[in-house]
Amino acid sequence: MAFIRLYLRVLAELGPERRLAALLAGANVLLAFLTFLEPVLFGRVIDTLAGSATRPAAEVWSVTLTLLGLWAAVGLGGIVANILVALQSDRLAHRNRLGAMARFFRHVLTLPLSFHGDTHSGRLLKIMLSGADNMFWVWLGFFRDHLSTVVIALVLLPLTLLMNWRLSLLLIVLAILFAVASALVIRRTQEAQRTVEGHHAALAATAGDALSNVMVVQSFVRLGAESRIFQETISRLLAAQFPVLTWWALLTVLTRTASTLTVISIFVLGTALHLRGQASVGEIVTFMGFATLLIGRLEQAMGFVSTMFMQAPGVAQYFEVIDTPSSVADPTGLPVLPRPAGEVTFEDVSFAYPGGPPILSEVTFSAAPGQTIALVGQTGAGKSTTMSLLQRLWDPQTGSIMIDGTDVRAISLESLRSHIGVVFQESMLFNRSIRENLRIGRAEATDAEIEDACRLAQAHDFIIRQKQGYDTLVGERGASLSGGQRQRLAIARALVKNPPILILDEATSALDAATEAKVQQALKALMAGRTTFVIAHRLSTVREADMILVFAEGRIAERGTFDQLVAKGGVFAGLVATQLSNGAQRAAAEH
Repeated sequence: MAFIRLYLRVLAELGPERRLAALLAGANVLLAFLTFLEPVLFGRVIDTLAGSATRPAAEVWSVTLTLLGLWAAVGLGGIVANILVALQSDRLAHRNRLGAMARFFRHVLTLPLSFHGDTHSGRLLKIMLSGADNMFWVWLGFFRDHLSTVVIALVLLPLTLLMNWRLSLLLIVLAILFAVASALVIRRTQEAQRTVEGHHAALAATAGDALSNVMVVQSFVRLGAESRIFQETISRLLAAQFPVLTWWALLTVLTRTASTLTVISIFVLGTALHLRGQASVGEIVTFMGFATLLIGRLEQAMGFVSTMFMQAPGVAQYFEVIDTPSSVADPTGLPVLPRPAGEVTFEDVSFAYPGGPPILSEVTFSAAPGQTIALVGQTGAGKSTTMSLLQRLWDPQTGSIMIDGTDVRAISLESLRSHIGVVFQESMLFNRSIRENLRIGRAEATDAEIEDACRLAQAHDFIIRQKQGYDTLVGERGASLSGGQRQRLAIARALVKNPPILILDEATSALDAATEAKVQQALKALMAGRTTFVIAHRLSTVREADMILVFAEGRIAERGTFDQLVAKGGVFAGLVATQLSNGAQRAAAEH
């Protein structure tokens, strides 16, 4: 039943093109009737010729030519219908294959970071490609071949009972045996094939992991070890796949055997019935045609069922990802947030990740437009989670977050995030040109605006020294640039976006002192006139903040300016003292 439900869901994906799908279904029903008529007309011709000895020649010729004319019309109509069905089915399947990939791609980009942390990107890419490809073959096969086979088996085959029920029973038994054998093999091998698909996904993840960390592979001489891990995964895949292939090969042999026995049985039974006057020669010929037709269709259907069965786990994985809900609700029709002044308010915000312990408890604070708010504290204290909630990567369990007095859950997600700029610890550049990377936040930005942003970000000079200037490809994750250059591009990218609210997430922690000085100049230009939230471990970088929020165990333990908190002698003062002590020890060690 799970196999059938999956098959029906794949077909349901054609909903947006249901009119064309309905027309193709109707054409398949017509094709089934035309295919069914050919053996009937052939049998009538044989019966006409068999009785020609007792009829006038002119009458025999008249009847025969009429039947042959009908047969030619049926054949020609079938050819034309087949061409049209094949052409439209191809186009339908190709359109929806790409549509399925687009839906998967868009949906995955909306899923929470926790999902991406648990699921390798190589695995997701494999699921998207194989899922869409497998559904393509289902759609194509259904409209080109299998729907007409279903019509023949379920509708037209029972009609043969009206022609000769004794011969018809043999064909019905063949169809039943095929269905039962297929069901048994599917049940026997379903779990094993799911394991096989898991090994395929592991293979993609292993390859993607090694390729994305090729520098580590080479530096730590891991070529042999990574190749061995890859080969071991292949071995496990083959060990799981071979028993499944054996069962399906056995089903093929049994089907061919049953088909051959059915043809022989029809000939033997037909001969016996003819001798007793219960079947004409034409009926025997007709049922031989039915048997040949049904055998060909069943073998074709068996090949499809076998292929679909092998691909079913991959399609199921596709739907598992599609069915994964986003961490936040974004119903259509929510109003767009106009460009805000930048006032941000957290009121009694509490949050815990699904199934996890509380991360934030009753967090309350306000940031006036243009203020700089620093979030400090030990790792895991809740700083980054707080900023994730501001961007609605998650929604809080209790409390509210407001921008200019409007709850962020009451506005469209896209408009909310369009007003928030983020500079991460890692610059996260795309493998595109510098210009394209800078337009990520605002596609309509002019070249002049891009250049102005790069000058403010201290990036213009190194960009024009590149071989192709702003059209230089930066490589995967910006690999062709230094860390400082990547970070200044990230700042320029935020400047081009020109958001009223800015989040700096450890934006300088990975830089050396000389590079940090240049980046700090760029950050000052970026922060001017914006409501800015700075997440920092190096407390020296937050000295000029208008307010510092000190997080401890998911709560705001202290708040105030740098000097106020140091004078207070509390948690923040202890953090400052610890960093000064560590810095002095490092300086002494260097000397």
